[in-house]
Amino acid sequence: MIADFGTCFNKVKYRLFEDKRIALVKLEGIIIDAVNAPAASRILEAIESVKKYDIKAMVLRVNSPGGTVGASQEIYGAIKKLKEEKNTKVVVSFGDVAASGGVYVAAAGDKIVTNPGTITGSIGVIIRSAVIKDLYKKVGVDYEIIKSGPYKDILSNLRYLSDDEKQILQELIDSTYNQFIETVADSRNLDIEKVKAFSDGRIFTGLQAKEYGLVDEIGTQEDAINLAAKLADIKGKPHIIDMTPKKNFLQKITGTTLNEFFENMGLSSTYSGVPLWLMPGV
Repeated sequence: MIADFGTCFNKVKYRLFEDKRIALVKLEGIIIDAVNAPAASRILEAIESVKKYDIKAMVLRVNSPGGTVGASQEIYGAIKKLKEEKNTKVVVSFGDVAASGGVYVAAAGDKIVTNPGTITGSIGVIIRSAVIKDLYKKVGVDYEIIKSGPYKDILSNLRYLSDDEKQILQELIDSTYNQFIETVADSRNLDIEKVKAFSDGRIFTGLQAKEYGLVDEIGTQEDAINLAAKLADIKGKPHIIDMTPKKNFLQKITGTTLNEFFENMGLSSTYSGVPLWLMPGV
């Protein structure tokens, strides 16, 4: 009975002010889809809700240093699909940080609004692996590897990369990087050579991003909401519906996810098996 009441309440809440509704979805933290950090899945669910309730406009507030390639591309694709299927107007608002994977996601929007001091950019891809074989030796640990092919244990922390492996990974990086800059160039209607000029991993401010053509306007979240209303032809004051996925208990009391909590203590292992990142300094 309680569950049914909650469902009915949400239906009524999302249908009220039908012609004036703007969905607000906040993408915060690392963009990844792990068991204890399902950030991407939760944002995808929010986008599906925007589609389900036929909301005319959405403001995506991005406050993220980036994340994994796949998760960033999933959200980008969902936003593009929302626009194509429902003609929903999407304005992206940059918060404190909107870098790398955050830029990838933002490229799907109709417009991007940033604060002048937002830290953004970091367009690029990175793979990192720690080699700890000497540490194993010191503590008397030895190891054996049986594998199906010469590259099956690529990025193993038990040895350094061979020249062939470095070449394979560089080709992987280059392919993903080209996807990134082509997406930015196409979405922002920029010449790809112009995009390459500031896509060397550097970070820059929102003001610089405006000069590069990476964003449309300098402004606040409120400015982004007003722009979304204008694009969706909403007359009068828009009705904002916060459709951000709800935080769990730990996030409410600590402000972090479970994985971030452990990471701050130096105990995180969630990200260790994910080699390819759109994120600075992973």
